[in-house]
Amino acid sequence: MNKIGLLYGIVFSTILLYSCDDNTDTIGNSLTNAVDQFEIITDTFPVRTRSIVVDSVLSQSRYCYLGKIKDAETQTYVTSNYMTQFSILESLDETSILPSKNSITSRNQAGEIIAESSRIQIYFYSSIGDSLNSMQLTVYEMDEPMREDTTYYTNFSPENLLRKDNNAIITSKVYSPVDLNLSDSIRDLIVDKTNMEFVTIPLNKPYIDKNNIKYENYGTYIMRMYYDHPEYFKSSYSFIHNVCPGFYIKSTDGLGVMSEVYLTELAINYKYKEDDTEYNGILLLSGTEEVLQATNIVNDRQTISKLATNDTCTYLKTPAGICTEVTLPIESIFQNHEKDDISSAKIVFNHMNPKDADKALDIPSQVLLLPKDSLYKFFEDKNLPDNKYSYIASYNTTYNTYTFNNISTLINAMYENMLNGNINDNWNKVVLVPVSISYNQSSSSSSITNVTNDMSLKSVRLVGGDNNRHAPITISIIYNKFIKD
Repeated sequence: MNKIGLLYGIVFSTILLYSCDDNTDTIGNSLTNAVDQFEIITDTFPVRTRSIVVDSVLSQSRYCYLGKIKDAETQTYVTSNYMTQFSILESLDETSILPSKNSITSRNQAGEIIAESSRIQIYFYSSIGDSLNSMQLTVYEMDEPMREDTTYYTNFSPENLLRKDNNAIITSKVYSPVDLNLSDSIRDLIVDKTNMEFVTIPLNKPYIDKNNIKYENYGTYIMRMYYDHPEYFKSSYSFIHNVCPGFYIKSTDGLGVMSEVYLTELAINYKYKEDDTEYNGILLLSGTEEVLQATNIVNDRQTISKLATNDTCTYLKTPAGICTEVTLPIESIFQNHEKDDISSAKIVFNHMNPKDADKALDIPSQVLLLPKDSLYKFFEDKNLPDNKYSYIASYNTTYNTYTFNNISTLINAMYENMLNGNINDNWNKVVLVPVSISYNQSSSSSSITNVTNDMSLKSVRLVGGDNNRHAPITISIIYNKFIKD
């Protein structure tokens, strides 16, 4: 009986094994047949490009800029100034930003609290030009803050926001981005891997506020406001609207340096006592991305417009200068391919060598491609590239190119808009815009957290234009063509 059972088991297993083999062959054939129903087709189409002048760009950016420099490419001057506010560190546990009033030992003869000193400190992240050049800046006190419901562009005029009475703070400072007067020991304390330098603007003269109240210095005004009205210091908004609207920092003399401002701080020194020991205290209020900062750009619009008329190439030029417009041949791409799927659409923009290498500016390191109609809204809404309707390409130093490997989703969307009649003069146009990008770095990966217009002085010529003398710009398309049985 056991032998008979074993025999049946062997026969059943053998049948099952052959059955499995037959089924596997059938599945393999069905997969192959399904794949064979698609044909891969490639094609290329010429792309038209031209330079367009950008009158201004959104001025809220990652960094502010300060200085005046000659653009060697156009032989014109570019000046950058900026406005900044200062933030209050908001805390959920009611942590104070200053010690208790009774512990302050910095007092005048009347026993009133004073600040030992106060100053504005401007930290430079980097500079272009000769960092040893002597420059002059002027600090203007603002009468009212920048409005949260207003969009500020680089051509804004700050004059109507400044305090204009005779008691307003207006103070100038001669500086160079690299301060050779600092000792090596002090320099070592402030210099990190970015080689950051700073300039100090003292605010130690007597200060009279808008209510005609006089204080020993600006820091004293801030401290007394804190102890008299602690509610003004509960948030950055309250502080800005009730105590300090901010300052306008203007480049007023000197030439040859444009500096990227990493941080602007309001520093207030005081003394206080704790457990019968006197200490030196400091209050630091910072101008950061959490509050409004705006860069004002002054450049020669007429010369930039003339440069953009060169139709033997196209330009990317910052700050607030020239972008490249790209007209995509949507109708040609889909002609005779109306029912085919586009799986890839690749376009490459080639950098042209500068006419004079000695006058060459830095090349934009990253470029954003997006629909022309979204040029301003993208930045106003603080959008991020989604690889559907907006894309980022980095400059490839080996091949001197910006490559967008696959913009097929955008191509398909434009075609759908055409079929639905949802078109205007810009329906098939995109623009290339130099941008500055912030990343959230982690141990495993990095992701983009912010994209702003590049405000530094950069320029590049790209192959293109109506009278392009080089190989034409093309877009490479890969179709998946369905084949009927």
